[in-house]
Amino acid sequence: MKKFNIRKVLDGLTAASSSSSAASAQTGNRENDMVQETMQSEHFQLCKTIRHGFPHQPSSMAFDPVQKILAIGTQSGALRLFGRAGVECHCQHESGSAVIQLGFLVNEGALVSALADDSIHLWNLRQKLPAILHSLKFNRERITFCHLPFQSKWLYVGTERGNIHIVNVESFTLSGYVIMWNKAIELSSKTHPGPVVHISDNPMDEGKLLIGFECGIVVLWDLKSKKADYRYSYDEAIHSVAWHHEGKQFVCSHSDGSLTTWNVRAPAKAAQIITPHGKQAKDGKKPEPCKPILKVEYKTTRAGDPFMILSGGLSYDTVGRRACLTVMHGKSTAVLEMDYPIVEFLTLCETPYPNDFQEPYAVVVLLEKDLVVIDLAQIGYPIFENPYPLSIHESPVTCCEYIVDCPADLIPALYSVGSRQTRQGFSKKEWPINGGNWCQGTLSYPEIIITGHADGSVKFWDASALMLQVLYKLKTLKVFEKPRAKEEKSSTEIVDEDPFAIQILSWCPESRVLCVAGVSAHVIVYRFSKQEVTTEVVQLLEMRMQCELNDVESPEGAGEQSTVSTPGTSSSPQSSLPQSHPSTSSNNSSDGLRDNVPCLKVRSSPLKQSPGYQVELVIQLVWVSGEPPQPITSLSVNSAYGLVVFGNGYGLAVVDYIQKTLLLNVSMAELYSPSDPHHRQPHSPRKARQPSAGLCDGNDGPAAAEERCKSPTSAKISRKISMIADQKDDARDNSFSRSRSSSVTSIDRESREVISSFYFCDSLSKKSELVAVPSLWVGTSLGSMLAIALTVPSTPEQRMQQSVGISFCGLVARLKGGILRMAQLDSSGILMPHVYEPWNDPNAPEEEKEGPRRRRPTSPQSSQENQDCQYAVVCSEKQAKVVALPSQNCIYKHNITESSFVLRADVVTVSAGLCIACFCANGHIMTLSLPSLRPLLDVNYLPLTDMRIARTFCFSNQGQALYLTSPTEIQRITYSQETCDNLQEMLGELFTPVETPEAPNRGFFKGLFGGGAQSLDREDLFGETTAGKASRSLAQHIPGPGGMEGMKGAASGVVGELARARIALDERGQKLGELEERTAGMMSSADSFSKHAHDIMLKYKDKKWYQL
Repeated sequence: MKKFNIRKVLDGLTAASSSSSAASAQTGNRENDMVQETMQSEHFQLCKTIRHGFPHQPSSMAFDPVQKILAIGTQSGALRLFGRAGVECHCQHESGSAVIQLGFLVNEGALVSALADDSIHLWNLRQKLPAILHSLKFNRERITFCHLPFQSKWLYVGTERGNIHIVNVESFTLSGYVIMWNKAIELSSKTHPGPVVHISDNPMDEGKLLIGFECGIVVLWDLKSKKADYRYSYDEAIHSVAWHHEGKQFVCSHSDGSLTTWNVRAPAKAAQIITPHGKQAKDGKKPEPCKPILKVEYKTTRAGDPFMILSGGLSYDTVGRRACLTVMHGKSTAVLEMDYPIVEFLTLCETPYPNDFQEPYAVVVLLEKDLVVIDLAQIGYPIFENPYPLSIHESPVTCCEYIVDCPADLIPALYSVGSRQTRQGFSKKEWPINGGNWCQGTLSYPEIIITGHADGSVKFWDASALMLQVLYKLKTLKVFEKPRAKEEKSSTEIVDEDPFAIQILSWCPESRVLCVAGVSAHVIVYRFSKQEVTTEVVQLLEMRMQCELNDVESPEGAGEQSTVSTPGTSSSPQSSLPQSHPSTSSNNSSDGLRDNVPCLKVRSSPLKQSPGYQVELVIQLVWVSGEPPQPITSLSVNSAYGLVVFGNGYGLAVVDYIQKTLLLNVSMAELYSPSDPHHRQPHSPRKARQPSAGLCDGNDGPAAAEERCKSPTSAKISRKISMIADQKDDARDNSFSRSRSSSVTSIDRESREVISSFYFCDSLSKKSELVAVPSLWVGTSLGSMLAIALTVPSTPEQRMQQSVGISFCGLVARLKGGILRMAQLDSSGILMPHVYEPWNDPNAPEEEKEGPRRRRPTSPQSSQENQDCQYAVVCSEKQAKVVALPSQNCIYKHNITESSFVLRADVVTVSAGLCIACFCANGHIMTLSLPSLRPLLDVNYLPLTDMRIARTFCFSNQGQALYLTSPTEIQRITYSQETCDNLQEMLGELFTPVETPEAPNRGFFKGLFGGGAQSLDREDLFGETTAGKASRSLAQHIPGPGGMEGMKGAASGVVGELARARIALDERGQKLGELEERTAGMMSSADSFSKHAHDIMLKYKDKKWYQL
C-alpha cells in the first residue's frame, strides 16, 4: 500500500504572506499528514455490461418456438435477443451492415443471420455472450431470401439473380447443388423472373421446394429430379407466400393488395383471389387496387377456422391512416391499428412442426419504435403487457442521471406510487417470450436511473441487478396551462417545439426532493408524498434575471441588485412573493416590447396531485424589455438548507423553497471580488443576444441561432468540438447546442462566462475560518471556483421565520476550462457526503408526522472534532486540482487532456476507494486517484460521434456508467475490475436444455398408405459426393473470431455438436438400442456359423480320409 504526502510545494509558498493567521499555520501543518491510498490500476477495467431499450431502426425478426427466444436485427448490424424478463443480450456484426433476415436453428442454441453486404453468419447462443462461429461472404450474387427448414442442416439462399444456393450449416460451405433461375421458369419465358422473394419446402414433402420470384411466378421444384413440377403465374408482383399445413394449398400476397390461393396440383388458375381491403366493383370487375400486402401467414387450428394474418393491403384512399395488422378468422376480419409502421410480424404457434395443426396463440409485431404481442386466444385481441424496458424513447430523452447504492427504501416507495399509473386492458396471460434463465449475481445494490424527456416527463427506473424496470413517471407539464394550437401559440414562447422539455435534473435521494429545469427557463421543485392532495394555488415565483449592466438607471434594476441578503431581510421584495398567476405587471413596456412575462403560463385552476412527486414551487424567468430569458445552464437543490440554486449566462439565483422567497440574484461580475480575474468590462447581453435554447458560438450566424432555438434537447453544458464541427444533426434527438470552450484560447475570454456547476457543503471557505459553515461552491465556464457562505437558522421554527444569510467569499481556485464537478474530502482523504434532511411526508396526518428533524452532518462527530483541514476536489474540462482548505493552497494538480476536453466528470466511490472518473470528447475514459490525482485508467473507448452521448453520459458509484447509445437505447458499462470479473454470473442464460416436442402422429392409415409427411435425405442429395463442390469464387468462408473455443465439436461445426448433445440426452436408450442390435448381430452370426458347420459335416460325413 503506497503512501502519499498531502502536500505539494508551490512557487512562492515559502514567501507566505505576513497576514497569515495562526489558524492558517495550523492548517498548513495538517496538510503534511500522510494519507493512505488504496486505489491501484488493477482495480479498473472497462467493459460493456448490458444494453436496455428498444433496438434502434429494426429490420428483421425471428423466434425459436421451443426455446421461446426472440431475436431482432437492426439496420446497423446489431442483434438483440430477448427471453423472460431480465434475459436480454446485445451483439454486433463487425461490418455494421443491415440485418435483412434471421433464422433460428430451432432448439439448437444457434442463429443464422443474413446481412445486406451479402454475408451470412452462424451465432452460438449457448454461451452468455454469443459469438460468431462461421461466416460466409458471397462475392458474385446479392442475397435476397434465406430459408432453414426445421431440423435441417441445409440452408437455402436465394439471390437477386434468381438462383438458389445451398449452404451446409455445419461446415458453412456451399453445396454443388444449385437451382438456376432459367431451369426453374418455363423455357418459353423470355424475361428474367426477378429476385427470389420466397423459399419454403412443402410441409408434407421435404423433397418439394416452393420458390417465389418477384415478378409473380411461383415454382414447385423437385429436389430429387432437379426439375420443376408445377409453375404458377399471376400478373402482380409477389411479396410473400404461406403454406397450409397439409401441403395441398398455399397463399400468395401481391403488390395490388390481393391474396391468391393456389391448389398445388392446379397451377393453371388460382383457386381464390380476394382483396381484403378493396372495394368490390358492382359490375363484377376486379376490385380497386390497394397498397401491397407485405406479408401473409396462414395458420390452422384443430377446432375452428384457420387464421390468415397480413400486414399492409389498405386502400389508397386511407391517406394518413396508421399502419394496420389484419386478422382474418372465419367470417370475421379485425383491423388492428398500430402506432408506428410495421417492420415484421411473426405468428407464435403451439408446435414447431410445419406439417401439423399450427394452433396459433399470439402474434409478435415488430414496429419501427415498439414491440407489440397480440393475444389471439382472447376476444378483442388484447395485447400482452410488455416486461421489457422498451419505452425509454416514448418521448426523446434530453438528460439523465444515474444513482448507484441509493437508500434501500427508495425503490419500494417509487414502485408503490408508480404501480397506480399502470395501464389496464392487457391480456391476462403471461408474456409468451419467456425463454432463458435470469441470474442474479453476487454484486447487488439498489440502482436508479432518472431520464428527462422532451415532453416534460421524468421517468424513474429500477436498474438493479442489470435489469431495467420503470418505477414511476412524473409529468411536469401538468403545472402549466394546456398547450395552444400552433396558430394560437403564445408569442412569449422561446422554443417552437417541446417547450416543456427537461434540460437539467437535480435530485436528493435521501430527502426525495426533486428539482427540474426546463428549456423555457423554468425551474420546478417537487417533494415526495404518499398522500393525494389538491393544490388550490400553485406557488409561483417570477424573476427578472437579465439586465443592462451599463445602464445603472435601468428601471428593472431592482431585480438585479448585488446586495447580500441578511437574516430577516429580502433582497428583492417585488420578486420574492409567490404568485398564483403569471404576472400582475404589464406585459409590454412603454416601447411596446414584451416585458415581465414568462415563457409559459402556470395553471390558475386547482391542481389534483396523485401520490408521488408533488409541486412545491415553480420558478420562472421572465422577458426583460423584449429580451427572452437566457437558458438555465446549471442547477442544484439541497434539502438540509432548503435552497435551490441555478445559473445561466447572466449570473446565479438562490431561492428559498421553504419560505418561497428569492434570496440572491446577481450577475457574474458581482460574484467576484473587486479584483475580477478577467478584468471584464460590464456589457449588455442585448448586444450579443444568446438564443434561448442553448449557448451558441459568438460567430454563429442568425440561421444557426434560430435553428438552435428550435432544439428541444439542448445540453446544459455546451461545448464546441472541433473534430465534428461540421457534423449536421438531422434528428432533433441529436440536437446539441455547441458553444466554444471558453478556456482554450485567449480570444475566447471575450465570450460570456456562464455558471457551469454548483456544490453545497459545510466547508472552510474563508482563509480565516476555524469551523466549517454551510457553503455554496460555484463553478464557471472560465474555470473559476468561487465560494458563498450561507447562514442557515439553526432551529426549524427560526428557519420558517428568518431568511438565510448570504456572504461572498471570493475566488477559491482557478483552472483551465469550465468547471464540471466539485467535491469535498475530509482531513483523512475520505469523501464527505452531502448534507441532507431525511425524508418526511409533507402531507402526512398530524398524528403520523415525526418530530422536527435535524439535518444530517456531513461526517461522523468523531471526524468533525478535528476538521481544521479539508480538501476541495475540482475537475474542469482540462484539469483536476485538489485544494487544501482553508489555506486554499493547491496541493495536487493534473492536466487531464491537452488536445481534447472533458465532457463529463464525477467523483465516485468504488469498492477499493475513491476516484475521479472522466469522459473526454476524444472517446477516452479515465480515472484519477484521490487525493493524489494519479492516472489509474485511460482507455480509448468511444469517440464522440453523436452529441446524444455527450448529453447523457453519467458516471456513478461502484464503477458503473451509462449513456444513450441511440435515441432508443441505454448502454451500461463498468470500469470496475470486480464487476468485470463477476459479469458472467450476472448475465442471463439464453439457452436452456429443453426437449423438442414429439413429431405429430401420422396415424395408422397414413402410415399404411403413405399419406404422411415424406422425408428427404438431404445429405445424400446435397453432399459433396453427389452434388460436387461449388465454385470457390462464389463465396468465401470466414472462420469465427474465437467463439468456437471450448466447444468439443468445433471442427465439425455447431450443428454437429448440438446434435451430439441432443443425442446425449437419450444416451441410455441409444446404448440399449445398440446393445440390442449387436446381440441380434451375434445371434445371426452364430446361426450362420452353425448352418455352415452342419453343411460341412454332412458333406464329409461318409467319406474316408483318403477321399478328402
